[in-house]
Amino acid sequence: MGRKEDNVQRAQALFNELGQIRNIGTAAHIDHGKTTLSDNLIYGAGMMSEDLAGKQLMLDFDEQESSRGITINAANASMVHGHKGSDYLINLIDTPGHVDFGGDVTRAMRALDGVIIVVCAVEGIMPQTETVIRQALKEKVKPVLFINKVDRLIAELQVTPGDMQQRFGKIITEVNSLIRGQAPKELRKEWMLDAAAGTVAFGSAYHNWATSIPFMQKKGISFRQIYDYMAEEDRKGLAHAAPLHEVLLDMIVEKMPSAEVAQKYRIPHIWHGDPESPAGKAMTTADDKGLTTYMVTKVVIDPHAGEIAVGRLFSGSIAKGDQLYVSGMPSANRVQSVGMFVGADRIATEKVTAGNIVAVAGLRDAISGSTVTSEQEFEPFERIVHHSEPVVTTAIEAKHTRDLPKLVEVLRAVSKADPSIQIDSNIETGEHLMSGMGELHLEITEYRISKEHGVPITTSPPIVVYRETVTGHSEGEFEGKSPNKHNRFYITVEPLEPDVLAAIQEGTIPSGDIKKSREVARQLLDFGWDRPIARGVLCIENGCVFVDATKGVQNLFETRELLIEAFKEVVNRGPRSHEKLMGVKVLLRDAKLHEDAIHRGPAQTIPAVRNAINGSMLTVGVTLMEPKQKVYISVPQEQMGAVTSEMSQRRSEIAGMETEGDLAIITAKAPVKEMLGFASEIRSATAGRALWSTEFAGYEPLPRELLDEITAEIRERKGLKAEMPLASNYGG
Repeated sequence: MGRKEDNVQRAQALFNELGQIRNIGTAAHIDHGKTTLSDNLIYGAGMMSEDLAGKQLMLDFDEQESSRGITINAANASMVHGHKGSDYLINLIDTPGHVDFGGDVTRAMRALDGVIIVVCAVEGIMPQTETVIRQALKEKVKPVLFINKVDRLIAELQVTPGDMQQRFGKIITEVNSLIRGQAPKELRKEWMLDAAAGTVAFGSAYHNWATSIPFMQKKGISFRQIYDYMAEEDRKGLAHAAPLHEVLLDMIVEKMPSAEVAQKYRIPHIWHGDPESPAGKAMTTADDKGLTTYMVTKVVIDPHAGEIAVGRLFSGSIAKGDQLYVSGMPSANRVQSVGMFVGADRIATEKVTAGNIVAVAGLRDAISGSTVTSEQEFEPFERIVHHSEPVVTTAIEAKHTRDLPKLVEVLRAVSKADPSIQIDSNIETGEHLMSGMGELHLEITEYRISKEHGVPITTSPPIVVYRETVTGHSEGEFEGKSPNKHNRFYITVEPLEPDVLAAIQEGTIPSGDIKKSREVARQLLDFGWDRPIARGVLCIENGCVFVDATKGVQNLFETRELLIEAFKEVVNRGPRSHEKLMGVKVLLRDAKLHEDAIHRGPAQTIPAVRNAINGSMLTVGVTLMEPKQKVYISVPQEQMGAVTSEMSQRRSEIAGMETEGDLAIITAKAPVKEMLGFASEIRSATAGRALWSTEFAGYEPLPRELLDEITAEIRERKGLKAEMPLASNYGG
C-alpha cells in the first residue's frame, strides 16, 4: 500500500471524530513561500520524502504552475498527523498568491476554519497579505502567522538578533491591527496573535525549519542558538533541531479550531435560515445523521471523470449513488463517486461525513458557490462575494468553424470552474468576450482552452472594461412611454452614496432581486435613507439600486418582474457606450398603467422603463469610470529612476517611495489600461531587476479630457453609431 492510500485509510477512520478534524489553508502574498510550506506539512504527515520537502511543490501540479513558478489554483491535500498519542485529520487547501487568482482564495475560505498567513520576513506585510487576511476574517476563519524566509534577514540584510526580533514584532503588530479592525467582535480577543501563546512561528520553508516560543521552551533551545545556526549556514543542523513540520502541524492541532467548534459560530454567519430547524441544528453540530448540506467552493475538470465538485460538507454524509439537489435546479444529480484530494490525485472513499472537505463527481448542475442538499427545498448558503471583479476583456473565436460548438461547451466549463472568468457570447457571430482579473488570468485561461481542452482559438489584444455612471441628480422626472402609448413610467436617477456602494460591493448589503425588503431597508436606514425609499428597493445589480418610490399605483405589483428586467438590461448596457453601470440609484416615481393586463405585457413595459432610465441618465449626464490598480515595485536603488520614469508615462500617481538597504520600494496607483504590457517593459527598463505586484483599487472617474476619445473607441469597437444618443431619443 502506498503512502497516499495508507494516509486515506487513516483519514477515513477519523471522519466522524469531529474534535480531531482541522480544515485549514495557507494564504500569502505572491512568492512568500506558502506552497513550499505546504510541501513540508505533507512531508511531516509521511506523504513525501524529506529530500523533496520544500522542493517538489506537490500542490503546484498544474503545467502552468510548474512553468511559471506560481500557484494558480487552490489545491487540496488531506493528511493525518499524530499528536500526543492521537491522530488528527488535517484537510489543507493551498491558495494562490497572485492577485489575478484571488477569487480562488475567497471561495476556498468558505471551506476552511483556520488559515496560516505566510509572510516573508524581508518584504513584510504586502497588499495581497492584507487582502487574504480580510478574506479570512470576513468568513470567520481564524488566522495564525508563519514568518517565512528568516534566513534572508541575515544573508541579505545582515541584521542582528535584536533587529530580527524587532522586525518580527512589527509584522505581528501589523497583522494584529487588521484582526482588531476586522475580526468578529466575539472572537477578536481570542484571535489576536500572541507569539508567547504559540500562534506565531518563524523559519524557512525552503530549508525545512521553523520554531516558536512554546517549541523553544519545550526543546530548551534559545533564540540565540537559532540565530547562530542561521549565521553559520548550518541549515541541515537547524532543520534537525527545529523541524518545520513538527512546529507547524502541532500549531494547527493546538491552535486551530476543530470542525466541531468552528461550525457553531460559522453556520449562523454563512446561512440565514432558521437555526432551530432540524437542518440548522444539524449544521451547527456537524451531525452526520442530519440533512446533507454541502457547499461547492471549486469545480475541477478531470480529463477522465469530468467535472469534480470540491467543497465543505456541513452536515449529513455523501456516498456513491446518493441523489442530491443543487440549489435553483429542478432535478436531482446522482453522485458518481466521492473521495479526497491528495495533490493531483483523487482517492475514492465509500462515504464522507460532515465536517470534512470532500470531492464529488456527478454534480453536473453545480458551479463554484452552489448549495447542494439532499432535499430540494432548502435555504441556500450565503453567496460568496469576491471583493474584486474582472477588468480586462479579450475577444475570443474558434480558429476553425468546425470547433465553434465545442468552444461554446468549453467556455461553459471554464466559467463553471472559475467564476472569476465572465463569458459574454454572441452565438450568431461566433464571437465571445472573455473577461478576467488581469492579463495573466486571461493568458492562462486561453492556454487551457487551446492546450488542455484542444480547441485552437484566436484572441484580440486585451481590452479594458469601463463602467458608466451618472454625474448629477434628476431635476425632474423622465417619462418613458410603451410602444402602444397606454403605459407611462416616470424615472429619476442620482449617484448612489459611496458608503452604500461600498457595502454592496463587500456583500454586506445583498445583491439580486430583493425578497426580504425589510432586512435591506433596515440596513439602508442606517445609511440615512428615508424609510419609504428604503422599503421600496426592488433590485440591486452591479452596484446599482432600483427603487419603487410610487404611491398607490394600481396593478404595479403585477409588473414587478418586468420592471426589474428592464432595470437589469440598462445596468448591463449603459446608454453612453453599452458598458455596465455602477453606482446609480434609479427611482420609479410614478406610473400610469392600462387596466387590461394584455396591454402592459413585456413588449410594452420593458421598453418603456428601459427608455425612461436611459433618458433620465442622459439628462443628468453620463460619464465613464476606469479601473485602477495599486502598484508595488521593489527595485535596486540605482534603478529607481527607470521605474519612476516608466510609471510617469502611465498616468500613475506615485503614493510613496521608501528605501531599505539597497532596495527602493515604490507604491503608485495607475489606470489598468495604462498598465497593459507593463510586465515586459518594466523588465526591459530595469534589466529584469524589478519585482512588482498589483492590487485592484476600484473604479474612478475617467479624466474629462479623455472621456470623448475613450467613448468613441468603445463605440467603434462595439459597432455602435459614432454619435452619442441624446435624451430625446428615448422620449421624455
